Amino acid sequence: MAIPVKPASLMAKTYKTILPAVREELSHWKKRAEAIPNEELRRQALASIETKTFHCEGGAILALIAKKEYRRAIKFIVAYQTISDYLDNLCDRSTSLDPDDFASLHDAMFDALLPAPSYGDYYSKREDRDDGGYLAALVDTCKSVLESMERYPVIKDHLLDLCGFYCELQVHKHVIPEEREGRLIEWFARHKKRMPEMEWYEFSACSGSTLGIFCLVSYALGTDFLKDDAQRVMNGYFPYIQGLHILLDYLIDQEEDREGGDLNFCFYYQSQEALFERLMHFIKEADRHTEGLPNPRFHRLINRGLLGIYLSDEKVRSQAGVRRLAKKIIQYGGPVSRFFYINGIAYRLFQKVLPN
Repeated sequence: MAIPVKPASLMAKTYKTILPAVREELSHWKKRAEAIPNEELRRQALASIETKTFHCEGGAILALIAKKEYRRAIKFIVAYQTISDYLDNLCDRSTSLDPDDFASLHDAMFDALLPAPSYGDYYSKREDRDDGGYLAALVDTCKSVLESMERYPVIKDHLLDLCGFYCELQVHKHVIPEEREGRLIEWFARHKKRMPEMEWYEFSACSGSTLGIFCLVSYALGTDFLKDDAQRVMNGYFPYIQGLHILLDYLIDQEEDREGGDLNFCFYYQSQEALFERLMHFIKEADRHTEGLPNPRFHRLINRGLLGIYLSDEKVRSQAGVRRLAKKIIQYGGPVSRFFYINGIAYRLFQKVLPN
């Protein structure tokens, strides 16, 4: 299966090949979640699948890189993203504000990247613990894909590096509100020398994406992937492509995060104009960092797809300031972003009329 480099072929393969496979995997995990004995864990697991399916669908597009091994890539991506979304719910919407609890839960994301049979006591710091083996099964599925990969050693260090950033962010951003900003600023100070010029909240955004992990795993499954290739993917996706991904996510969530009192990195910009300028910087740098990647045209499509798909969300239309920014960003993105924008609106309308 060739890696698509045109918008129409990318969407055709997404609808025909990727989304049906994602739905099949998610159907399996939904059945497992329904069988969780503990009521609170069951509620959060089901909510994470029902409200965040979009995360698995979007991430799984990178499985096209794996070519004929795309089903194995999707199996990993859906399981790993489901871990991420489930743990995010447990930290964000559940019963704890304990950083030790969040760290213990997120040990699952590290274990999922290590093929050896290692499993932590992920719920050790909370009362709700009996998930009927749900989280361990997700971890085990990821391990099963990685342990069969000949090129796993080529990507291992980068996977753990990206996972480390992601998990630290999840711990710091979910503690009591009074401590979040200070912890994140201190965390950024420890890593600032390694990063291009940016603010602490932008570094946090760059750390909050799983796209780099999915890209590395898909390449290692499907191609003759060498150490230099893995480094180029790492440099390409972190920080700017991942940062663009998460800043767009926060951009459209501003209204609901303000109402819910949740942390949103877009709140730290001094004005809408400053936010727009930095978003444009991330878009341009994300594009520039595709140039050193294998299949650069595909990755540029991913960047343009991020713009169109996020900014076509109906949450944009209810926020006047975000709507104005979205219009300017789509104009900059040109015909390809407009294609994905229109496609995103059509797909969401189609989803609404599908029977449950």
